[in-house]
Amino acid sequence: MTIVDQIIAVFDQRGGEAYLGEKVSMRDHMLQAASNAERSGASNEVVVAALLHDIGHLVNGVADEQRGDPGELEQVDFAHEEAGAQWLSAGFGPAVTEPVRLHVAAKRYLCAVEPTYFAALSPASVHTLGLQGGPMDAGEVVAFAAGPHADAAVALRRFDDAGKREGDHTPDLDHFLPLLHATSTTTPPSEVLR
Repeated sequence: MTIVDQIIAVFDQRGGEAYLGEKVSMRDHMLQAASNAERSGASNEVVVAALLHDIGHLVNGVADEQRGDPGELEQVDFAHEEAGAQWLSAGFGPAVTEPVRLHVAAKRYLCAVEPTYFAALSPASVHTLGLQGGPMDAGEVVAFAAGPHADAAVALRRFDDAGKREGDHTPDLDHFLPLLHATSTTTPPSEVLR
């Protein structure tokens, strides 16, 4: 089973779950983020990162009974960004996995450097920001901005933030399969659909 097959299975099995206090499912949120990235002209890797940025919520092995009611906000941070990046590293390179790993840090960064950013966060995102460490301090800001994947992570964060609209129609997962195959490090060249 390839990483793309595993992603399809995860979307099928768990994509319909509630997205942590938002009015969309996990699947809808991730498809909206990817559609936002695609419409903006982002690179293939950033589109794929946007599609998969929250996959850690679905694959990190935390049992549903430990999470509580899926419609309620988490009361602890399960470090989904680290879990997702680790899981994705079996089939994708750093151009995909690093923006995924850094998308929470990008929220903390933007809260520290853009005064209007925090005010635009959804209530659920404000709640999780507190669990994730709050806005970065000055030293963290400098270190984050100097990282090689900071720009991609910030772009991904903005696509993530805009991907929470109830009733927004997006392409389905099949639309993104060619990009998943094209960016996967485990897909044999003959299987790439580009």
